[in-house]
Amino acid sequence: MKRKIAAIELLDFRASDKTVWVFLRVADSAGAVGWGEATLAGHEPQLAAAHAALEPALRGTAADAERNLLDELGVALPDRAAAAIVSAVDQALWDLAGQHADTPLNALLGAKARISVPLYANINRRTRMRTPEGFAASARTARADGFDTFKIAPFDGVAPGSAAGIGHGLSCARAVRDAIGAACTLYIDCHWRFDEAHAVQALDALAEIGIGWFECPLPECPENFAALGRLRKAANARGILLAGCESETAVAGFLPYIERGLYDVLMPDVKYAGGLAEMARISDRAARRGIAIAPHNPSGPISHAYSLHLGATLAGFSTLEHQYDETPAFFGIATGDLPRPSGGASRLPGKAGLGVGLDPLALRERAA
Repeated sequence: MKRKIAAIELLDFRASDKTVWVFLRVADSAGAVGWGEATLAGHEPQLAAAHAALEPALRGTAADAERNLLDELGVALPDRAAAAIVSAVDQALWDLAGQHADTPLNALLGAKARISVPLYANINRRTRMRTPEGFAASARTARADGFDTFKIAPFDGVAPGSAAGIGHGLSCARAVRDAIGAACTLYIDCHWRFDEAHAVQALDALAEIGIGWFECPLPECPENFAALGRLRKAANARGILLAGCESETAVAGFLPYIERGLYDVLMPDVKYAGGLAEMARISDRAARRGIAIAPHNPSGPISHAYSLHLGATLAGFSTLEHQYDETPAFFGIATGDLPRPSGGASRLPGKAGLGVGLDPLALRERAA
């Protein structure tokens, strides 16, 4: 008899005063439990509403990892809350498939020869003191932990059309560069805060500091496609990659950026890209155009574990974001085999399925 979805439970966890992680616990009719993560910062009510709408349509249906849930459920894009719930269910179905096959997820997905995944340390949320000194202190801590590639988002005070806040952000980037030394790599995340003219201004200064990529400088919309194309050329002329597209869902969401060649690096997120197979389809399309894949991964331990497995399988994979030291709960609530980074990389989880679960007591104690 084919296994069916018996229950889909939504669980919020207060990771810090700034962060809520949202998980899905999916039980099948054989009594096994798979985990997914649907974290979408600031959209917890929308996630709850999407779960309430979609759970009845999924309960009692086949617990089959090969399903294309986005198409099957007719999720209207871009509805990232619905896409996040669908993506998390898809994750959990793959976890269950691996458990029943007694096979780690990366092997089930057709892992390449990679046995570990390179990581970069996103030190942004760890850094509470948003000053050059605060960023530099976080960078030194991550460097002491073995990382040699770092990311910061130093332009908190910048708004499109204004130069206010750019100088402070550049000072933070210089301080991190001084802290990590010339041999390490520094990525800069702009969180869509610039217009084209001010992005070029910041890019010129950052090129002198020395950065590896310039991420999400402009709002990602058709009106900015031409400007993004010019920015990619400007960045490449300075020896810098242009990275982005962390918020898109499904191949259809990424295709305009792939076909126009707007980025050197795309950043699909396993939490709302539409499922593991959709992540692979996005990566395949990008790889055909020579575009690298560096999954967006600034959330909790479940999405991190899935991203590790995907890092061993995706075409064009380059590196994986690691939310460095935001909270000890990242490893504290995980059960099973969640590897800790070592030397700026992580081995793959080795147990069947995802290989990682969550401590129910810890979840109840800090429910959001």
